[in-house]
Amino acid sequence: MGVLRTILALVGFLALVCLGWGALTFRGFDPAAGRLYLSLAQELARTGNPAEAMVWKRQVAEGLSYDEVDQSIRSLAMDLNIRDVGALPLGDQVAAMKGAPWRKMKVYLYCNPLTAAAMVDYATAYAAWLPCRVSLVEDAEGRLWLYTLNMDYMLHGGRPLPADVAAQGEAVRSAILALMDKAAEGDF
Repeated sequence: MGVLRTILALVGFLALVCLGWGALTFRGFDPAAGRLYLSLAQELARTGNPAEAMVWKRQVAEGLSYDEVDQSIRSLAMDLNIRDVGALPLGDQVAAMKGAPWRKMKVYLYCNPLTAAAMVDYATAYAAWLPCRVSLVEDAEGRLWLYTLNMDYMLHGGRPLPADVAAQGEAVRSAILALMDKAAEGDF
């Protein structure tokens, strides 16, 4: 019984050391960062897939065609005041290169140029997150999905952003999520 007690005490001590280290290391981080990274760790443990753990996804409502969702995405972006800066019809490109049909996949590129400038002015590395991407993907079973990067890591994953930059980023975040939610239902 004494050995078990010693092992449990050691585990408790190590847990306290880790908590103390975390508190000191992440001091000054956005209050949402801890919950965000806990959620990331849980999803990573559940799926074993880091990409799955770092995205938002929406399944497209049954009965909607790829072309209907494509039209919905393009229409909604205009309404949400995010600029279309390009699209990559990757599914068509793969089919052309293979010489055989492949599933549908298109990556839409959206940006609010002033918000992009504010993010890059704050930290140049944010350029890697630009522009916002929304992917319309047909899965192996023929179901349609919408995917985008979880912008919370950019907005809340470190030290708090300056208020003006955070507000602009939150507006783009809201627009991208609204686009995904509405497009998944076929809204225009």
